[in-house]
Amino acid sequence: MSPLQPSLHARHRAVMPEWLALYYREPLELTHGEGRYVWDAGGRRYLDFFGGILTTMTAHALPEVAKAVSEQAVRILHTSTLYLDRHMVELAERVAALSGIPDARVYFTASGTEATDTALLLATAHRRSNQVLAMRNSYHGRSFSAVAVTGNSAWSPTSLSPLQTLYVHGAVRTRGPYAHLSDGEFIEACVADLEDVLGQTHGTVAALIAEPVQGVGGFTAPPDGLYAAFREVLAPRGILWISDEVQTGWGRTGDHFWGWQAHAAAGPPDLLTFAKGIGNGMSIGGVVARAEVMNCLGANSISTFGGSPVTMAAGLANLTYLLEHDLQGNARRVGGLLIERLRAIAAGLPVVREVRGRGLMIGIELVGPDGSPSPRAASLALEHAREAGLLIGKGGREGNVLRLAPPLTLTVAEAEEGAAALEEALRRTGHTIAEEERP
Repeated sequence: MSPLQPSLHARHRAVMPEWLALYYREPLELTHGEGRYVWDAGGRRYLDFFGGILTTMTAHALPEVAKAVSEQAVRILHTSTLYLDRHMVELAERVAALSGIPDARVYFTASGTEATDTALLLATAHRRSNQVLAMRNSYHGRSFSAVAVTGNSAWSPTSLSPLQTLYVHGAVRTRGPYAHLSDGEFIEACVADLEDVLGQTHGTVAALIAEPVQGVGGFTAPPDGLYAAFREVLAPRGILWISDEVQTGWGRTGDHFWGWQAHAAAGPPDLLTFAKGIGNGMSIGGVVARAEVMNCLGANSISTFGGSPVTMAAGLANLTYLLEHDLQGNARRVGGLLIERLRAIAAGLPVVREVRGRGLMIGIELVGPDGSPSPRAASLALEHAREAGLLIGKGGREGNVLRLAPPLTLTVAEAEEGAAALEEALRRTGHTIAEEERP
């Protein structure tokens, strides 16, 4: 680049919104990837432990997906939902069968945010109510209605809302007023809180929307069975359960194919939203719902980009690969090893409060010397990990949680490589934070 030419970063800042965040003091331009690795514009290779925010689910440049995309692209790129599409029907059939929802119908969107919008539209129309229950510390997307059910102030830029949202306890196990309780007592307290909230509402409540594992919230999760206990309260009242599986779906948690299955005693949710990983980078989202709920809309509706031929071909190829190679099992095995390795590393580091997660969805919560959340530590660790050749994410309401979500094909050797890089990054971070706190 000529000294007279502005950098790509400067050009980005000149034309993009100020609130469009970039990672790193010197933001990266990623130019290509293969497997679990990506390369920047300078030619440096990184091990990718974030996958474009949990979206590169199987691998970068997966040949099966690339082949499906290229073959479809030379046939026809776009038709809309006004025409039949074989790939869309085939993918819907497979998703419906995998969802666990009886008599399921599938509607495809172009993003997880749009999936949230659709689920809220269906639930409120079906129940004829704009009252919605949501979890504290939650995140469901960036649209007006998705922000309206987001219980994380760091990601909620407006108090204006098309919905009356009531927030309940339960999604954050190790902080808050019930953190000291046993799992059973925790669930009992959260159910009591839910019943108390419902006792103070006027009229009909449409639905509860909840992430089985909160993504942006810092990979926090309730004890298994919480949402089953909630369902025992909600179902007799006719209140629908929307499980937000945008980040937890497709076997990422290892133990289950869907996050809701950790709470399966009450059966499947009424609606399920998905996105991110199913397209392995292509823009796919969607909603699965019981036919009674999905078919409740009395007005015309189509989608211009939801279910496009190219994205559906990619999703079908990606899902086939995931199932044929048992990537859920790989997430359970390799993720379990990685979590234990990270917990061993964290045991000697005061900067780490907790390592939590399931499968290949792992959070590392960082704190200062006084035990309070430290966004400074997370920012430092992000930079140090990059310097060590590892890309990770961060989240949590205070921005103090490192988020690890590698592609589900991660090998044991790559997990060890990532853990070693994280150990170096965390040790450097802890040293810096301790030095900064000294009088």
